[in-house]
Amino acid sequence: MTSIPRAEQPERHPAQHPKNHQYPPAGRRKSAAGGPRWGIPAAAGAALALVGGVALWSAPGRAAGDIAEQCTAKDRDCEHARTAALVKKIDPAFVLTMGDNQYDDARLKDFTKYYDKTWGAFKDKTHPVAGNHETYDPAGALAGYKAYFGARAYPQGKPYYSFDQENWHFVALDSNTLDSAQLAWLKADLAATSKKCVAAYWHHPLFSSGEHGNDPVSRPAWKLLRNAGAELVLNGHDHHYERFAPQDPDGTADANGIVELLGGMGGANPYKIEEVQPHSEKRLTDTFGVVRLHFTDHGFSWDLIGTDGKTKDSSPSYQCH
Repeated sequence: MTSIPRAEQPERHPAQHPKNHQYPPAGRRKSAAGGPRWGIPAAAGAALALVGGVALWSAPGRAAGDIAEQCTAKDRDCEHARTAALVKKIDPAFVLTMGDNQYDDARLKDFTKYYDKTWGAFKDKTHPVAGNHETYDPAGALAGYKAYFGARAYPQGKPYYSFDQENWHFVALDSNTLDSAQLAWLKADLAATSKKCVAAYWHHPLFSSGEHGNDPVSRPAWKLLRNAGAELVLNGHDHHYERFAPQDPDGTADANGIVELLGGMGGANPYKIEEVQPHSEKRLTDTFGVVRLHFTDHGFSWDLIGTDGKTKDSSPSYQCH
C-alpha cells in the first residue's frame, strides 16, 4: 500500500489579514559589537534543557511543519513515519511543529489514526501551532487540533502562547487569525519577557520561494518581533526547506534583522521552488527531514537532518541581540 496523496485542491487560507501599519523606527536590542551577529562559539552545538528542575546539557530542539499525510509506517511511502523515527533517534529536549500537523482536514479521528501513530510519540514535549489545514475540520476550525493536543496547544487558553527554555523565550502564534487581539497579546508578551533571546513560530511564512510564496499576514507580527529584538522566526506551509539571511519585515537586508527558517518537510508531499526571494540563502525540495536546532544562552544555529540520517544543510551561527 502506498500513502494517500495530498488532496488535489487549492490551499485555502482563512486568515484575516491585518492592515499593514507603517514600520516604526528600530528600537531593538543590538549585538554586543553592534554589527553582524554570526560567529558564536562552538558551544552552539549543544543546548540547555531543564530536567527535573536542574539545568543539564542535553539534546537540542527539533522543528518541522506539514507533517502527517493519511498513512502509517506500514505504507511504503509514508514519510512522516520516517521523520518521526528520526526525531525518536535524536531524542530532542523539545519539539516545535509549524502547523498542518494532520492532513487533510485535521479531524480528531485522523489525528488519532495517523499523527498519533508517529509524531504522537513526542506529544508530551511538543509545542504545536495550527496551520490552515487545522481550520478545515468539519467539526469546526481547530476542533480536532484542540481535542488532540489539549493543553499542549492551549496552555494559556488560546491557540497562541509562549514559554521559556533557559535563556530563550518562545512565542507560538496562530497565523490563521493574526488579528488585533493576538497582536496586542504579542506586544504585551514581548514587553514582559526578560529573556535575552527570542524565537517565534507560526504556519504562514512572510517570505517564501515556494508555491504559496510570500504571505503578508504576519508582517505586523514581524514588526513587533523586530522591534523587541527577536532573533528567529520558524514557519511551514510551503513544503520545502529554506533559510534566509537576516532581514527586516519589509524584506530589506539587515545584519541585525530576523532570521527566517522555513521547515515544511515533515512528511507532506513536496512543493516546487517557484520564485527565489531576495536574501534566500538555501532552498531544498524533495527532501524530508527535521531541523535540529541548537540553542545556547547567547545564540543559535541549526542543521537539517534528512530521513537518511545525513546532514543536508547547516546554518551559520548567530548571536542573540
